[in-house]
Order: sequence, then C-alpha cells, then structure tokens
Amino acid sequence: MPREFTRSDRVSDAIQRLLGQVIPNEIRDPRIGLVNINEVTVTRDMAYAKVYVTFVGVDDEKESIAAAAILNKASGFLRTFLAKELSMRTVPKLQFIYDKTSVKGQALSTLIERALKEDSLHQHDDEPFPDNDSTDEKH
Repeated sequence: MPREFTRSDRVSDAIQRLLGQVIPNEIRDPRIGLVNINEVTVTRDMAYAKVYVTFVGVDDEKESIAAAAILNKASGFLRTFLAKELSMRTVPKLQFIYDKTSVKGQALSTLIERALKEDSLHQHDDEPFPDNDSTDEKH
C-alpha cells in the first residue's frame, strides 16, 4: 500500500519549492549568496515552519549563522510571498536555521577517504609471508 502523505508534508514540500525560487530572485543581500534549502518542517497546526538551510561556498559557521539571521529578518516578506502563492488560510511563520549536517557529512566523507587511502598504503606492508604449509606438502 502506498504511503499517504500528511497535509503538513505537502505544505512543507510546497514551501521548500517556493522558497527555493523566491530567495535567489528576491533577496539580493550579498551576504547570503547561494542558499540550499535542505528541509522544511511544519508543525501539525500549520502555525510554524522551520527551514533548514546551508549556504554554498561559505565555510565559516559564523557567516552562515549571520546569513540565516538575515533570512529570519526577511521572513515576513517571504511569508507574504508564500501567502500569495499558496492557497491556505494562514501561512506558517518561518524560522530559518543553519543546518550543519551537510558540512559534518562532508567532513566525515573526507575522513573516510583519508582512512581508506592510508589503509591501502599499509596493505602492502601487511602482506603475509608465504605459508610454510605449502612447503610441508612437498615433503
């Protein structure tokens, strides 16, 4: 049986899609740059939406948190845009949160790649000597 999506799931998807379109076109603050909207979660009563974002090309966590604060200041404008596009009685209040998971995931990937590379270098050192069992069979 196919999984049924709740109304909050559908609203989350719509908000994510619409914010992905409006932020690059309407928010022209150079401190923001390119924004990835990783996830949107909406409360069951549709009153609040948490928008998890990352910023492309920004490695400093403080800059990313500052950029999320700029988006939070523009949340009223963004909410007005959403109200025009969504056919809902009330549009959730937006809260932008800097999402560190992609940064942590990239760091973990780098560590795994480094460990695999070191392991392949040490593999040649750990090769066992020829078994003495093969010489015993000849006798």
